[in-house]
Parts: sequence; C-alpha cells; structure tokens
Amino acid sequence: MKAMILAAGLGNRMRPLTDHCPKPLLPVAGKPLIVHHLERLRTAGIHEVVINVSYRAEQIMEALGNGDTFGLRIDWSRETTPLETGGGIQQALPLLGEAPFLLINGDVWCEALPSAQALQGDDLAHLMLVNNPTHHPDGDFGLRAGRVHQSSATRLTFAGISVIHPALLAEQPQGAFALAPLLRSAIDNQRVSGEHYAGHWVDVGTPGRLAELESQLHRRRG
Repeated sequence: MKAMILAAGLGNRMRPLTDHCPKPLLPVAGKPLIVHHLERLRTAGIHEVVINVSYRAEQIMEALGNGDTFGLRIDWSRETTPLETGGGIQQALPLLGEAPFLLINGDVWCEALPSAQALQGDDLAHLMLVNNPTHHPDGDFGLRAGRVHQSSATRLTFAGISVIHPALLAEQPQGAFALAPLLRSAIDNQRVSGEHYAGHWVDVGTPGRLAELESQLHRRRG
C-alpha cells in the first residue's frame, strides 16, 4: 500500500511560526513533524509515499528529497495554488494508483496507523477516530460495531488518518474541493468503516498545541 501525506496547507493558524517555515518542517522532539510520519510509515512497511505541497514547496522538497534518507521513495504532487484536501488528493491519484492508500494529515501527531487490510468489501474509506480533544468537544462521527455513522449523540473526532479508495473521488471535477462532503456522503451510504484509537494523538494546529506536544514528549523521555 502507498501513502499520501497532506502538506500543502498555508499554516495560517500556526503563524508566526509558519511565516518563514512551512508547517510540516516545524520541529517536534528534535526533528520535523513530517519526518515522524515518514518514519512511522517505514516501520509499518510502507515504502512509497506521495506528498502534496504548495506553500513554501521548495523548502519541503529540499528537506526531504526523494526519500532515500528515510528508506522510502517520495513522489511530489505540487500545487500551483492550494487545491484543498479533496482536490489535492485527486491531483495525486495518478501517482497513487488504483488501490486503496493510507492518507495522513501532515499536521497531526499520532503513534499508530490503520492496517493495510482495514478497508474491506465495497467500502470507500476507513477512518481512525480518537477521543475528543478540548478544542473539539463535540467530535465528528459516531462509531458502532466498526461502522462510522452521523446519527449518534456520542461522537469521536476524526484523527486525520484514514485508508481511502480512489473511487471515493471518482467523477469529481478538477480543481479545489473539500474531502469532508464526500466522506459524509459515503458514511450515509454505509460505505465507511472505522476504528477507535485511544492512544496519544494531537492536532498540531496552533503554536500552543505544538508547545504542549513538545512538553508531553519531553516528560515521557524524562
């Protein structure tokens, strides 16, 4: 299975840290955030990774190169203007192929990944869900017997990590569009599975959360 890391965002919520450094290269525990993703992918047996880039693309591409340093092969999907999540994935599909692929938001920290066999039958997506963080107390989706649904008072938060079948984006027009509406439609059609991960996960979306993650990891190392 191949993987795609979403790394084309502007990082506006991370300013001023991202004024001169793209968010994927911000350091966490002594190395860029995106490098932690690459190392986990390699450990999981995934060796082909597609990364989409737009804001400060040259910095990211120069820092990671072709992936040899990490025991991977990196293919780059460069966006002249940001295409949002859905449009960015769609542009990268020729690099990803026709099989399901692992999709990771570049601005999350998570110590686990779904298995390559997580997507079964005619499902279009498999979502990793986590406990609701304080900044997102209402969550996103419900989970019952391994199936993701929207009609539940008890919700979990989408971790930004999933296994996606390329057919989820079939027939979408070229250009910028969001992934979330496609996921919600597939959920309503009962074609999305999920799992609950209760371990260490952080949406590294603001300078404060980045600092807190650094502090948490420092305490664990100590």
